[in-house]
Amino acid sequence: MPITKKTATAEKKSEQKTIKKPTAKKTVKKSEKKVTTKDTDDDEPKKRVRHSYLFAVGRRKKAVARVRLFKKGNGEILVNDKQIKEYFPTFELREIVVEPLEKIGAIKDFNFSIKVRGGGSRGQAEAVRHGIARSLVVYDKDLRTTLKPYGFLKRDPRRKERKKPGLKRARRAPQWAKR
Repeated sequence: MPITKKTATAEKKSEQKTIKKPTAKKTVKKSEKKVTTKDTDDDEPKKRVRHSYLFAVGRRKKAVARVRLFKKGNGEILVNDKQIKEYFPTFELREIVVEPLEKIGAIKDFNFSIKVRGGGSRGQAEAVRHGIARSLVVYDKDLRTTLKPYGFLKRDPRRKERKKPGLKRARRAPQWAKR
C-alpha cells in the first residue's frame, strides 16, 4: 500500500498518543505549625462559636436582603452590622421591618442578622420584611397560614417602568405648546 500524506500524519498521531512522557512530581512541604489564639487570662486556645441559624432571602424592586434568623434571641435586629434604629431612622420603615414578628407575636423571641443591598430605603425595608417572613416559615411551617393573608410571603413584582423615547420619563410627555 503506498504511503500518502494522510496515512503518514495518521501514523504520527497514533505514535504521539502511545508515547507517554515521564513527569516529575513536585513535593510541597507544608508547615506543621498550628496557629491558636490564646486569651490573656487563660492558657486554653479560643474556640470559634458556630451559631446555628436559618437563612432566607427577601427581595423588593432592586433591593435584596439576606436574612439570618437565630432561634434563641432577645429581639435584636442588625441590618448591615448596625442596629435597626440606626439603619432605618424613621418609625415607618422600622414598622415595616417588624410587621411579620408583630403578627405572630414573637418580637422578642429571635435575633436577626441581615445584609441588604440595592434599591432605596423603602425597598430595602420591604425586602427585609419579605426575608424575615420567609425565615419564620423556614423555622415553623405552621406560620405560613398566619403570614400569607398579609402578603408578606409574596414577592412584590412591581418595578419601575422603563423610559420611552421622545418622553421625559416612562409616561411624562414634554409640555405641549399651542404657539
